[in-house]
Amino acid sequence: MGRHLLAAGVVAADTAILAAGRPGLAWVGLLLAVAALLSYRMPLFGFAAGLVLSAVTGLAYLMLLWTAFRAGRAVGGRRDAVAALGVAAGGLAFLLSLRPADAGAIPQLVVAHLVFVALPLLVGAYLAQQERLTAALADQARLGERLRIARDMHDSVGRRLSLVSIQAAALEVADLPPPQAQAVRRLAAAAREAMDEVYGVVGALRDTPDVAAVDALVAEFRAAGVPVRLSQRGSARALPAAAGEAAYRVVEEGLTNAAKHAPDRPVAVELAWERRALRVTLTNPGPPGAAAAAGAGRGLQGLTERVRLVGGRLGYGTTDGAFRLGATLPLHPPPAPAALRRPVLVGTVAAVLLFLLLPATMMLGVA
Repeated sequence: MGRHLLAAGVVAADTAILAAGRPGLAWVGLLLAVAALLSYRMPLFGFAAGLVLSAVTGLAYLMLLWTAFRAGRAVGGRRDAVAALGVAAGGLAFLLSLRPADAGAIPQLVVAHLVFVALPLLVGAYLAQQERLTAALADQARLGERLRIARDMHDSVGRRLSLVSIQAAALEVADLPPPQAQAVRRLAAAAREAMDEVYGVVGALRDTPDVAAVDALVAEFRAAGVPVRLSQRGSARALPAAAGEAAYRVVEEGLTNAAKHAPDRPVAVELAWERRALRVTLTNPGPPGAAAAAGAGRGLQGLTERVRLVGGRLGYGTTDGAFRLGATLPLHPPPAPAALRRPVLVGTVAAVLLFLLLPATMMLGVA
């Protein structure tokens, strides 16, 4: 909400300046609003619109600062950076073409362009890079914690279960009365199953599945006899590692519950790629009581926490006799508050410089 208020303030301030200095150009406020909207949907186009409006009116500096900053925030690679610099250079050429051929004014125009265009562009790109770096460090720390847990389980729990399994195997071949021999066989089988489960959990902790592995997961359940139908809407896009794993776990948990509580019933899995999020939905029309039983265990409670940690939402329940499990996972990870104090501080200082001090200095210079 804050950024929308800031954009509205930029449009209102520039419109007021235009109306006060040149009443005939007050209608340009509509074009400023369009440029502000473009800066959200298509930042480079909004940046180009801000450059054109500023060059034509000789004002609209706040909009120029805002659109340049938004274009910098959208820079995600070398291609985006080259495109943003190309738009900035094109804007400078357009500005120079509108001014009289006065060689003495060219350095002033270039310096103003650097201050009102290049500086906010670089600040926006810097903040975007800091947020991506913070997200990558958070994923790395999370992966390190997973590997530590896997190593501890393998070295401690796995070793103890191995000893129990060995001792149980030795008792299996011992000469024992039938009742004790049967109990030992059950103990040995339980120990081997526990070892298999521990090593399965260790493998799951070491391997980080993502949404790309959902096809293989669905094929695995389909081969086991679960009638699963997978559909996808929209174009697949990059998803943070934690969110990709959460999407995989949602499908895994939903299919496991369906196979357990409503076998032989069809399951529909849908991956819907939207502009800012991925929606994962599983629908399973089961017999009466199956949906409630599916949601009663701890699996979905843990899944809810997993999805919440990546900034998403999970919901499940029964509708018209069918159990529905749905998750919304953001395409951009939520920032880690402690790790982002420095970028937020830099962003606040940059916003004060760009949207308060620079316009005030400009107005005093004009006066």
